[in-house]
Amino acid sequence: MHIVVFVKFVPEPQGTPTLGPDHLLVREGADGALDPGDEFGLELGLRLAESNEGDVTAISMGPEDATAAVRRALAMGADGGVLVTDPALRGADALGTARVLAAAAGRAPFDLAIAGVESTDGYTGTVPVTVAELLGIPSVTAVRELELAGGGIRAGRQTETGAEVVEAPLPALVTVTAGATEPRYPSLKGIMAAKGKPFETLSLSDLGLEPRIVAPEQHVIAVADVPPKPAGKVVSADEGVARILELLADAKVL
Repeated sequence: MHIVVFVKFVPEPQGTPTLGPDHLLVREGADGALDPGDEFGLELGLRLAESNEGDVTAISMGPEDATAAVRRALAMGADGGVLVTDPALRGADALGTARVLAAAAGRAPFDLAIAGVESTDGYTGTVPVTVAELLGIPSVTAVRELELAGGGIRAGRQTETGAEVVEAPLPALVTVTAGATEPRYPSLKGIMAAKGKPFETLSLSDLGLEPRIVAPEQHVIAVADVPPKPAGKVVSADEGVARILELLADAKVL
């Protein structure tokens, strides 16, 4: 069983990323790491590979600094890594990113592709399902549980109203929610072994993609701080229910 897991290098995942004068995140030279949300999907992929005599390839797109994210995936147990990096990818939007990841994953047959639900620096949540559409395979989002069944997958997914079970044939793509697994920590043995694992660095030309295909169609034209929340209102016991109803009416809740 061959599994590909999409991983992303995010700048300052525990803090506030820095924006450049062009309103783009400063990624080159930033203090970054593997997106914490991607570790849940990576752990799921590793467990499936271990129980089904499979292998895992971690695929990422980003500047050369994104090597750190792929290296961590290798240290956690992935068998190989791929980083797509190219100057033409700076400022790539969600569609351009999906095109690159789909091209990288589609170079060889795979059984299952896994991704996080959304990145902690972009929060679009659209890249994985777009990758699936480009590859022509089914996708299941917000997966909390997954098992192989009858040549396909059976996935328990979280919804706004509860939960549901979905089945899909392979190959397929799933996005994995936080808490679906307990990601392992890289061991010293794993860190040392990662140095000898296959690692490819590819450009757009290596994937047969022209810069115009991945040129951003969306541009950030302005950035502003979130306005501070107004102070709350205290309703005394004397004012009671009538005052609360009045406030709710003013807020157009009623």
